[in-house]
Amino acid sequence: MASRSLPVCITRRALLPPRPPRTACRTVTYTTQHPRHLWNFYRPALRIAGQRRAISSTTRTRFADVEESFDPRQQDREVDEVDVCIVGGGPAGLAAAIRLKQQANEAGNEDFRVLLLEKAGELGDHIVSGNVIEPSALNELLPDWNSEDNPNRFEHTTPAKEDRMRFLTKNSAIPLPKPPQMNNHGNYIISLNQLVKWLGERAEEIGVEIYPGFAASEILYDHEGVVKGVATNDLGISREGKPKDSFERGMEFHARVTLLGEGCHGSLAKQVIKKYDLRRDSQHQTYGLGIKEIWEIQPEKFQSGLIVHSLGYPLPSDTYGGGWMYHFGDNMVSIGLVVGLDYPNPWLAPYGEFQKMKHHPMYKDVLEGGKCISYGARTLIEGGFQSIPKCAFPGGALIGDTAGFVNLPKIKGTHTAMRSGMLAAEAAWDALKANTDGGTVFLYDYEDKLRSSSIWTELKQVRNMRPSFHTSLGLYGGIIYSGLEAYVLRGKAPWTLKHGKPDHAATKTADQCKKIEYPKPDGKISFDILTSVSRSGTNHEEDQPVHLQVEDWDAHAQKEWPKYKGVENRFCPAGVYEYVEDESKDLGVRFQINAQNCVHCKTCDIKVPDQDINWTTPQGGEGPKYVLT
Repeated sequence: MASRSLPVCITRRALLPPRPPRTACRTVTYTTQHPRHLWNFYRPALRIAGQRRAISSTTRTRFADVEESFDPRQQDREVDEVDVCIVGGGPAGLAAAIRLKQQANEAGNEDFRVLLLEKAGELGDHIVSGNVIEPSALNELLPDWNSEDNPNRFEHTTPAKEDRMRFLTKNSAIPLPKPPQMNNHGNYIISLNQLVKWLGERAEEIGVEIYPGFAASEILYDHEGVVKGVATNDLGISREGKPKDSFERGMEFHARVTLLGEGCHGSLAKQVIKKYDLRRDSQHQTYGLGIKEIWEIQPEKFQSGLIVHSLGYPLPSDTYGGGWMYHFGDNMVSIGLVVGLDYPNPWLAPYGEFQKMKHHPMYKDVLEGGKCISYGARTLIEGGFQSIPKCAFPGGALIGDTAGFVNLPKIKGTHTAMRSGMLAAEAAWDALKANTDGGTVFLYDYEDKLRSSSIWTELKQVRNMRPSFHTSLGLYGGIIYSGLEAYVLRGKAPWTLKHGKPDHAATKTADQCKKIEYPKPDGKISFDILTSVSRSGTNHEEDQPVHLQVEDWDAHAQKEWPKYKGVENRFCPAGVYEYVEDESKDLGVRFQINAQNCVHCKTCDIKVPDQDINWTTPQGGEGPKYVLT
């Protein structure tokens, strides 16, 4: 649709398809203070309006008692019933949706409903990745995805041509042998942001219903404790938690199967993993924070298809991580740094380390004279094989990064995420065909398919590489051991190393560590954090509940500040957290959350030492709007 204008006043009832009569109804009137946000909210209703599908509802009128104020949130929510509901419009969720509809259409069941919810305003807006893609899963899902004979092929690919691995000191770059896992022959440098948008188009073409701007915020259970779907969050709630004139209840989406593909450390997946104890047979998950920029560089410096990875500088020897630089498209460079979130020094700032890295001659020589056009940050899974939880639960399953299928030594996870979504789709289709009485669906077959798939083989083979850096061997010993695994053992060792402490518990107190002073950005190669956030397109309405939940801000400061001296401000790559000088406070500082800056990376939920920050979804359609990431 070309136009995004809306009438001055609009009722949601007018946009919904016809439904059976009922005894009571209500009409909620909106004003268009935030037209883009409202467009994202209404568009899904518009999409299904002509499809002869009724949305069921049991709304009733409720009157307030004399002594109580009426809370609109006590009203019932609209309910839509589908066959499969997928949360998350990333590679895993879209692959699952496409595979499900392929199977349904092949079976002649075009009424089989697959619905996908995405919290971003548009598919891809919240996607950040390197990304050098191994196309094996994509080849299987859509064989003509890159064919010259396909008019709808994905055109934004740069074939990988040359791999380089470097160990950096402050001023030099020492060549290292390239591990066989990092061989990129036959792979492509892409923007995952662009690929996800393209996959969304292919999904809609075959009948997948995609609802961007809908933030799934609640898991729904039936009376037996089985997942029966999800609900989206309410809109029009003030910062104080009170309904505004624009208040609208969220919607419930009931499904026989619910697939969670929220990406790394999903807010709903956290709840499901805890409720069903899905980690009972696995280790804790470990994470890294990836910070990325897209640059347009001078043509004479551009080397199409060049892939460079680095270890060492600027990270200290007790911190796992590394950098990358990929040349793709027309004079474009993807550059970034991943920092393992088990780093011990609370004075370390991943954002500051990234700015330092760009001034290393290997990177600076390429960037000088260029222009930074985009910025993004997100956490990524690093736990690997020993951190995979049980992936099936009553009524659904975990897919993609939500389950933890990143092959870290390979520095790839898109192909495994997509393949897991496809396997879950096949298991769900078979289970729904077999379960004709409407009872609880258990995806036992999904677990079996995972264990016999290439995902399991890949991750098991490299299972000892990341945890080797947690041992007394340290950084250099970990590099040597990883080389032994890559070239000699190849995953056949009779042992499986364990991860160290969880990332939050690995943080030492400030007085145990050396303070790090970061140089002032020069505005050409390095930038201050707010300038970078502005390049992410991040936007949140300020008058809404803070989605970074801290029960008591003052109590949080009392716990964290004396020991860690503001670690939240340093681990956040978006300037969300601050300790502001305040003489009225006993500590002399006041803890503050600037939630409107949040790029949804979820580092705070993972790294905060006392684990009292809970990342939840803000209003649907908000957050970053990434470009080429």
